[in-house]
Amino acid sequence: MATAEEALIKKSGDIYRSILHDEAENTTQWRLGGPPVYDSVNQLFEEGRTKEWPKGSLEEVVQNAIKSWEMELSHKTRLQDFKTINPDKFKLIVNGREGLSGEETLRLGSYNALLKNSLPKEFQYYKADEETFESSHDAFRSAFPRGFAWEVLNVYSGPPVISFKFRHWGFFEGPFKGHAPTGEKVEFHGLGVLKVCFKKNSPHQ
Repeated sequence: MATAEEALIKKSGDIYRSILHDEAENTTQWRLGGPPVYDSVNQLFEEGRTKEWPKGSLEEVVQNAIKSWEMELSHKTRLQDFKTINPDKFKLIVNGREGLSGEETLRLGSYNALLKNSLPKEFQYYKADEETFESSHDAFRSAFPRGFAWEVLNVYSGPPVISFKFRHWGFFEGPFKGHAPTGEKVEFHGLGVLKVCFKKNSPHQ
């Protein structure tokens, strides 16, 4: 007999974002009318990852939590439907900038929130201030049609304060802002910190 987790994975078809289909699936407001499908980027991840963490390890939990948070931020329209964060306490801080609330982050979208910077305009190849949520997602989905995969490389501490190193990569296979695709891999590494609280047996950041 299948376990509850196996049944959920079979239903959702996604082993990295198990909250895609949860008890609130009939009330969740999705940006595109229904839950997304991540088959393409999951395949990219599985083919290109450098780590395969043991099931239930802290590394796997952090990796799946970030993937699930990105999914919610990109595809849900109401903060009240988020399962990965505590909406009242959430702050997104990037490179020492002033923290963004959950509502501010949701309004801007992940690309604009993460890529905003204070470089002179001539050095900004992506100008977050000039983009909307919709235009930013259109631009990156065009440039990376298979998606932009993400993996945890190391976890250094935690919880409740979890520090980790990550890798983000994809292939420039579509046009971007007038630039023709080259097929080249685009990759970067970074560091992150999660401050975790626990609510109803579920971690929130």
